[in-house]
Amino acid sequence: MKTIGLLGGMSWESTVTYYQVINEIVNQELGGLHSAKILLYSVDFAEIEKCQADGDWDKSADILSAAAKNLEKAGADFIVICTNTMHKVVPQIQSKIGIPILHIAEATADELKRCNITKVALLGTKYTMTQDFYKEKLTRAGITVLIPDEQEIETVNNIIYKELCLGIISEISKEKYRDIIKALSRRGAEGVILGCTEIGMLIRQQDTDLPVFDTTRIHASKAAMLSTER
Repeated sequence: MKTIGLLGGMSWESTVTYYQVINEIVNQELGGLHSAKILLYSVDFAEIEKCQADGDWDKSADILSAAAKNLEKAGADFIVICTNTMHKVVPQIQSKIGIPILHIAEATADELKRCNITKVALLGTKYTMTQDFYKEKLTRAGITVLIPDEQEIETVNNIIYKELCLGIISEISKEKYRDIIKALSRRGAEGVILGCTEIGMLIRQQDTDLPVFDTTRIHASKAAMLSTER
């Protein structure tokens, strides 16, 4: 079994889900008392969020690169960054290490293609929704990406940082997300990507008629299967 290097803490709430899903799938695949071989480096999210807010992506890349190098030194066979937004700095991190990074957007694109989705709604942080580092992985796979309007982007982003990253689950916020998803559905979305690793805490499949693609579970599942490949 390969050893997974989890780069987490962004936020720690969603990192818990990664740990749980990976272990569940490894046990399903191997049976008995098997569990995943995991190394976890959990960063201080306050430092990363400040870099995001300041637009200092180079500093955040340095922080995460140092963490990834420690995971490599400790014996990780590949890296899983437990967040969508910080995949913006994957090229910088990858250049500093000799083991691969399992990209969350590529894993999601594979799952969308498997389900024959060609036009998808994307919810996430404002960085993920408005910048190209994530969407280009999907468009390169032939998938059209729809995002909310400006006001809705701020609503989605604020709920992530002010509620979900703090473990706050609000029915009012769930209704706001559901309304935004309905609007994107009317624009032709065939599915919705929960493109922030915390959104799965708020939105589940039963909350919308559109197929839900939870990137946390997709990414974690891909990591588990990769770790058990022979």
